Amino acid sequence: MTDVITFTGRTPIKQLLAAVAPLTELTVKGWARTVRRGKDVAFIALNDGSCCATLQIVLDPKLPNYEEVSRLGTGACVAVTGALVASPAAGQQWELQATLVAILGTTDEDYPLQKKRHSFEFMREIAHLRPRANAFGAVFRIRSALAFAVHQFFREHGFMYVQTPIITASDCEGAGEMFRVTTLDAEQPPRVAGQIDYRRDFFAERTGLTVSGQLEGELFATAFSDIYTFGPTFRAENSNTSRHAAEFWMIEPEMAFADLAADCQLAEAFLRYLVTFALNECSEDLAFCNERIETGLLAKLEALAQATFETISYTEAVKLLEKADRPFEFPVVWGRDLQSEHERYLTEEVFNGPLFVTDYPQEIKAFYMRRNDDDRTVAAMDLLVPRVGELIGGSQREERLDVLDERMRTCGIDPAPLNWYRDIRRWGGCPHAGFGLGFERLLMYVTGMENIRDVIPFPRTPGNARF
Repeated sequence: MTDVITFTGRTPIKQLLAAVAPLTELTVKGWARTVRRGKDVAFIALNDGSCCATLQIVLDPKLPNYEEVSRLGTGACVAVTGALVASPAAGQQWELQATLVAILGTTDEDYPLQKKRHSFEFMREIAHLRPRANAFGAVFRIRSALAFAVHQFFREHGFMYVQTPIITASDCEGAGEMFRVTTLDAEQPPRVAGQIDYRRDFFAERTGLTVSGQLEGELFATAFSDIYTFGPTFRAENSNTSRHAAEFWMIEPEMAFADLAADCQLAEAFLRYLVTFALNECSEDLAFCNERIETGLLAKLEALAQATFETISYTEAVKLLEKADRPFEFPVVWGRDLQSEHERYLTEEVFNGPLFVTDYPQEIKAFYMRRNDDDRTVAAMDLLVPRVGELIGGSQREERLDVLDERMRTCGIDPAPLNWYRDIRRWGGCPHAGFGLGFERLLMYVTGMENIRDVIPFPRTPGNARF
């Protein structure tokens, strides 16, 4: 066992379980998963969050506070000093024979996380306690590891990390689904000619929480070539589906001098890296998810890590769907967006693997995507994966100012608030491309969780902003 420097006077249980020899005089701290009292001995299954497994603490009746400690309830917090010795019990290599137990926090009798399975729906009602449950411990350790992996991937590939604004006056998607940010009196806001006078607001204009850092990211890419953003985004979309949340995290790389093909290459390398990282670094937690959350999860991830990523155009995808020997709930029509059932059919039954669909009709895509020479489609791509559908969406950006202005007029977007965005097409603009990956969508795929609320520490959804 290698030495670990801590600032809390404890040894992580994960490290102890990997020990290769007995140890003496060490201290562990954590929370009791179970407390069992037998004849002349008691046991605590202790967990500190460093891993899914618990360490068995053996309590000898000679302990000065044996009676108190052996009657602790589930969830109690203790600090235990003792010796790590080989365990005679099956299924575990080590146990800790306690010589000193300090009670740091007791629990009331109504502690809700008893030793039984609880539904994910119930756990959302106690989101302040669910991190102590096995499933959520696994999910949030994977979340932490993959957040690190995101930064590591881009650092290894020479990208610069940019922190884009949370408060913005620009609606990147043009859908008007922004949370408003204002200091004006909600009951009696100042008005001019019957309209709210935002000139008297804190920022002197109408502002909201960002739905994307992409537009600012594009500006930085025209100065630093390759950049990425990774931060919270917000969308006031009144949707209660299992795939939507009001607050979520987005990963948005942007590359100067890049076209759609380069964008697809980056997306493939990025996804493959993250999945491989999870398989290598989160094996214990993924094994738990494979057993308890999604059967076949490990096989799915291993297959994607080794898969060939195919590419077809949107038009080719529509033709394949029209030839499908099955009915779809949503009709397949050129010019309409693909639905999850269409995406899953393509990835699971036609290509049996991940798939890029490119060159979508411009009417169903955002104003900033580069128009193709056919004047009907844009240089956009969606990366589809089996069981989920769309996981990544991106495009080559429109670098031609006249074409961008025309597209903004067609979409009814006022160019004035986006003059700074237009300026990067006037002064040294260049071809550039990027994509967005919703971090929670990725986590759902990697952990097997079916609801986005279960991969966010404290989910924000319509009607719910608790904790």
